[in-house]
Amino acid sequence: MRLPISPQVRRALVALTATAVTAGAAVGPAVASGHPAKPGTATPGAPGGEAKKQPPANMSQLGGAQLGAAGDQVGPGAPALPPELSALSWVVADADTGQVLGARNAHWPLPPASTLKMLFADTVLPGVPHDASRKVGDEDLKGMGDGSSAVGIVPGQTYQVPDLWRGVFLRSGNDAVHVLAAMNGGVPKTVADMQRKAEALGARDTHVLSPDGYDTPGQVSSAYDLALFLRSGLKNKDFKAYCGTASADFPGGPNTKGKPFGISNTNRMLSGIDGVARYPGLIGGKNGYTTNAGNTLAEAAQRDGHTLVVTVMNPQENKHDKVYTEMRQLLDWGFAAAGKAKPVGTLDPPPAGTGAGKGGTVAAGSAAGSDDSGLGVLGWTGIGAAVIVAGGVGVLVLTRRKRGGSQTDAVG
Repeated sequence: MRLPISPQVRRALVALTATAVTAGAAVGPAVASGHPAKPGTATPGAPGGEAKKQPPANMSQLGGAQLGAAGDQVGPGAPALPPELSALSWVVADADTGQVLGARNAHWPLPPASTLKMLFADTVLPGVPHDASRKVGDEDLKGMGDGSSAVGIVPGQTYQVPDLWRGVFLRSGNDAVHVLAAMNGGVPKTVADMQRKAEALGARDTHVLSPDGYDTPGQVSSAYDLALFLRSGLKNKDFKAYCGTASADFPGGPNTKGKPFGISNTNRMLSGIDGVARYPGLIGGKNGYTTNAGNTLAEAAQRDGHTLVVTVMNPQENKHDKVYTEMRQLLDWGFAAAGKAKPVGTLDPPPAGTGAGKGGTVAAGSAAGSDDSGLGVLGWTGIGAAVIVAGGVGVLVLTRRKRGGSQTDAVG
């Protein structure tokens, strides 16, 4: 018999588990300290390198049992996967049907970096009037993490909402996020709104602590959830327009004598800057980088009547533009698989209360049973183990520490 728990405690326990698993997976002093290995060092898992990161033993099965399994998951009829994919987690899905064509560790809770801004936009875009403006005060920019990426907002200057959104999507500006959050009622309210939106979308791996994706202990999402955020965003014409904008002018300030200055999208697969070729048929998406998350990327593209959403989290090879290389390979693979491969899951699982616990959908014939606690396939044993693991690294969710030491995706 299980004792009932409140939704607040349930969310805290799930977040604690995800944090402990992520902390336990990040083996080695370079990762633990929040600094990635330098280019040219040994590849994780290679002889002489760091121990290879491993996914949690019990991941959510939301969307299908295969999506809760570790490793690569593809169905009959699928072409061979691209060789040497190094990302810890990825998902390839059909945006129209919701079918997941392939995945690796789809529900592994990992730091999302600025791809979390997709959830921010899903949440805030509908509520802040498009024709509104705001004169920015110093209070609007308080709480931004050290080293945050910024578009260059100047206190005392007035900005139109469309300009702020271009600052979010093109330059991944945490300053623009904080101004829009202020217009939404403040950062705490916005974070709470984002968590509710994530749950409404079925994004049960996501735990939101900052609106901009800045590294914060306990803040996680998954490749599955990022696919949900992008798919949801594409249904909003403004989101779709902003995420597909390669370049724009941004209002100037004192340093430009009031003249607008040009900004290019840090999503290099869209903007084609810094040696990354544009992808044919790309609709757009969002990229991210922090020292803890590594590179993260979500993209949508169209070809031959199919629209794909693809997410890639934390490629492990220290090669220039590896996240874009792997994204390109997975998009090509997805279009080759579309209409031919049997799906391995869905982005449209049954709603809660129809056999899908908070931990995920339990497929017919699955060894996992239902869990009326809402903790799904993780179960209470997993929670106990997570608390023990967390005890070795400090309680990262219930006791929030000062943020710092991360550089968000200034150049994507």
